[in-house]
Amino acid sequence: MFRISLDALLVLDAIDRLGSFAAAGNELFKVPSTISYTISKLEDDLGVKIFERQGPKVSLTTPGAELLKEGRYLLKAAGDLEQRVRRVASGWETELAIGMDTMFSPAVLSDDIKDFYTVAGKTRLKISQESLSGTWEALLNGRVDILIGAAGEPPSGGGYSCIN
Repeated sequence: MFRISLDALLVLDAIDRLGSFAAAGNELFKVPSTISYTISKLEDDLGVKIFERQGPKVSLTTPGAELLKEGRYLLKAAGDLEQRVRRVASGWETELAIGMDTMFSPAVLSDDIKDFYTVAGKTRLKISQESLSGTWEALLNGRVDILIGAAGEPPSGGGYSCIN
């Protein structure tokens, strides 16, 4: 079981950004005692002091600063995951992998990529280049979702559509 919760990291982040437990409580719609309890519990669970307290003023300890720095990566990752889940639920892919033959430069797609991102800005494009039959192998092996400029005929029995 994890001793660090996303809620505790949100509290820690808010205290650092806003400078006080009370301001963090206002932003997070929690009473100051809940904010204080969350930090105390986190300190007890981890066995480290996160804040130095001088009356109403608090400052991060070295372990607290490290927890905050790394915790912000977790908060960002959790937020990104929430967005990806919503995108998938709405029918949008989170990533589209495009394979190209090496005889073409990815630069020829720059205008198309810009147009794509105006419509699907949260879908990541992953472009890889393959040579000879490697383009078709990339599609068959699931490394790419679509091919551009694939040489030769598609493999038999694949149900592929080709546009010239």
